[in-house]
Amino acid sequence: MQMLLASDTLPALRQSLASKGGEVVTLIQDARTDAPWRQGILLTVSLWLFVLLIFLPPIIDRHRGEGWTGVALDSSTILVSIGFGLGLFALFRATLEWPQGMRAAVLLSAAAAVSIAQTVFDLLFTGWVAENLQSAWSTLPRDLERGYAAGFRYLLVFTLNLALFQLSFARRRQLLQERQLVDARSAAQQAQLTALRYQLNPHFLFNALNSISALIVTRRNEDAERMTDKLSSFLRSSLATDPGKLVPLEEELDHIADYLDIEAVRFGDRLDVSVECAGEAGQAFVPGFLVQPLVENAIKHGVAPSRDPIHIHIRAVVEEGNLCITIENGVPPQTTDLKFGGGTGVGLLNVERRLHAVYGSAATLTAKRFDSHYIATICIPEINRAH
Repeated sequence: MQMLLASDTLPALRQSLASKGGEVVTLIQDARTDAPWRQGILLTVSLWLFVLLIFLPPIIDRHRGEGWTGVALDSSTILVSIGFGLGLFALFRATLEWPQGMRAAVLLSAAAAVSIAQTVFDLLFTGWVAENLQSAWSTLPRDLERGYAAGFRYLLVFTLNLALFQLSFARRRQLLQERQLVDARSAAQQAQLTALRYQLNPHFLFNALNSISALIVTRRNEDAERMTDKLSSFLRSSLATDPGKLVPLEEELDHIADYLDIEAVRFGDRLDVSVECAGEAGQAFVPGFLVQPLVENAIKHGVAPSRDPIHIHIRAVVEEGNLCITIENGVPPQTTDLKFGGGTGVGLLNVERRLHAVYGSAATLTAKRFDSHYIATICIPEINRAH
């Protein structure tokens, strides 16, 4: 579907995001907010419980015949491992702002240190239990071979503990930055919509004041006064509208009716307008004051240069879930060669930019000429409806 008002094609609008070369923007001032203690405790406890679950069968086999006391004592060393793990997490948080190379060296050295400390504790704990609680523990090896094997396993697990901290931190940082990027884009889009929306006011006001001036020059003072009153009322309602707000199409058409009342003062019987809007289409949401510039162009290029009545037809329908708004206006015979966009083109470019800002490439604005008519069509896919 297409929406037209003139014969020339609209310039394509392409927007891209530009980044500042070489500039790094820090979105988060305190990196520790992405490494909360609750997350560190959860990761550490979960990891060491998993390790205990893996080593529980050999622990049970090692203390066969001792009952569950030996298994419980041997398993209790996991509490020390969790403590060392939380110590690593404290160091992990404290070094988040350090240079990466230095930080990696410090954390790996700390992992090696706590692995050795954990191994020494295990050997000492085995000796203490053998002497004071379970004499059967005296048969457990406490030599360098056991210490080396245990230390290597602890180094692997503590390093994995650090890797989990880093993965969790990086993931939380990524999610937060993505949310901030979405918020930033949303704010930029809102600012763009606001600027584009308010761009319409001076554009329309300039044309309206020219019309009032023309009425005064031709001594149509009563018409000029009436048009001034309608203009002030229209501008009050337009300025009260939220620039980024989507409104039901029927509300948009009400604003257009107010605008046409202003132009009717100037053109009288030469302005002939009909509106066809199905109930479903009237409930569809559109950006406020989206259609008005197209109606304004229809008057500018159709009604203004004509000595005879020019019919403008506004039609809105919903087809397969898409809202299509069509504005068709006749062209007087004496202006057959009139080119679409002969003015500044602000209104049409504004409409195209606003559609792009809200809907991206999904929504379209097209303008074509058919014989003695110009037709402009806006098509918005997958519309939302007022309930």
